[in-house]
Amino acid sequence: MRFLSSLQADPEEGTRLNRRGFLGFGGTALAATALVASGCDSSDDNNSDVRLDFSNDFGVLNYAYALEQLEAAFYAQVIATPFAGIAANETAILSDLAAHERIHRDFLAAALGTNAIPGLTPNFTAINFGSRTSVLTTAKTFEDLGVSAYNGAGRYLSLDAYITVAGKIVSVEARHAAVIRDLLEPNTNAFARLGELAAFGAVAANGLDGALAPDKVLAQASGFIREKITARNF
Repeated sequence: MRFLSSLQADPEEGTRLNRRGFLGFGGTALAATALVASGCDSSDDNNSDVRLDFSNDFGVLNYAYALEQLEAAFYAQVIATPFAGIAANETAILSDLAAHERIHRDFLAAALGTNAIPGLTPNFTAINFGSRTSVLTTAKTFEDLGVSAYNGAGRYLSLDAYITVAGKIVSVEARHAAVIRDLLEPNTNAFARLGELAAFGAVAANGLDGALAPDKVLAQASGFIREKITARNF
């Protein structure tokens, strides 16, 4: 049995079910709410630039969608080109994580519909996908950043349906962060450690994961995305 498989036994079927589920409890709000989604701003000199407007829920969902695109692309590459000496349990775990991130990405794309920002172009030149250390260290960075991003952006959501979905996704991202730590430091308490997350807004003293403002998250993610992404109204 694959690790974490209880979250999604069939990735493809899970994507369809999650889309239906989101649209089922969020579709009415989507249809009734006149929100203007942020996206590519044609007034910029670089038409590939993306501006995220946190004054509306679609802007926040696009922010999450951008990060999920990055994570999904990363894990897809990890699975397509396994690092040297990858163990069976590592393949199982990373395959599950790849499936989860793909579902998160597709889930948000379905919720946003025509309001979604364009597909982003990953920049993984700094990652050595043949190296276990490089892959797992990058995975740890992405998962920590994802947790801090969701925690920091939740305050900008207004619809209960979106807040519920964000809370569900961030709980899965936190499980990812824990299992990646366990792979890096097996048989230790690393999976539960928060102190090393200072760069991601973590506060170990109160036992809570950290929260980062959107501009700080995007600054850390920018090196892995070719398009320039900025945020406003947060």
